[in-house]
Amino acid sequence: MSLIEVKNLGFTYGVGTPFEKKAVDNLSLSINEGEVVGLIGHTGSGKSTFAQMLNGLIKPTEGQVLIDGTDIWAKPKEIRKIRFKVGMVFQYPEYQLFDETVYKDISFGPRNKGLSENEINKTVRKAAEFVSLDDSLLEKSPFDLSGGEKRRAAIAGVIAMDPDVLVLDEPTAGLDPKGRDVLLAQIMGYHRERKNTIILISHSMEDVARIADRIMVMNRGRLEMIDTPKVVFSRVERLRSMGLRVPQITRIMTELKQKGYEFSDGILTVDQAFDEIVGLLKKEGKL
Repeated sequence: MSLIEVKNLGFTYGVGTPFEKKAVDNLSLSINEGEVVGLIGHTGSGKSTFAQMLNGLIKPTEGQVLIDGTDIWAKPKEIRKIRFKVGMVFQYPEYQLFDETVYKDISFGPRNKGLSENEINKTVRKAAEFVSLDDSLLEKSPFDLSGGEKRRAAIAGVIAMDPDVLVLDEPTAGLDPKGRDVLLAQIMGYHRERKNTIILISHSMEDVARIADRIMVMNRGRLEMIDTPKVVFSRVERLRSMGLRVPQITRIMTELKQKGYEFSDGILTVDQAFDEIVGLLKKEGKL
């Protein structure tokens, strides 16, 4: 069932000025309830502009965004309600922190939804648990936290609003490999329990290959393709022409296959590559 429908969506910055630029151009697609969609594209391809139109932070200059079949701009005065349905975590989300304590920061959304104090308390602690933020940190100033803790606190603040759609714009940017893996695992753990729709914008092909059901590829404001990771990353030359690449492990395994090793097509993760290599070694009696 489609939760999000985008019809002929477009946005132009600086309309009528010498700096006029079309950031999103005639984009149409559907995203299903409970789906994890990766969104990739070169810098300036329109990814973030598109994402901000999904929750009404930017109003389209053309076309429509429909959530549950309703145009989100049908009642402009009620656009704030959409932001509780479509939660947005910006790149470097720790810059979203602003309140005196971590608890108050995470509780901001639930409080504005009109929840009771008891419901707010449960919601805050549940959101903190999702991102592995220890209770002992909740009464601290968010500015006293480490970089990784700040990021988890900011994500918890969006999760606490319990959105039907969670949009994450480069949530792992600047994290080391271990921190990136931990954060992605927490996001997917939240997704498994909540079963909501997640849109992950990332420059990491490895991240989107690992968790996405489908991948959107944007190029110069247009939707170039949307398909499964296996199909998208099989189009190596087309991606390369847009300044994108396939996951590193996919490139390595493809090159090994070209040298004569009997590996499957469309290997996207290190775990898949490991299984393929072990299988080949067993077949050859070397293991």
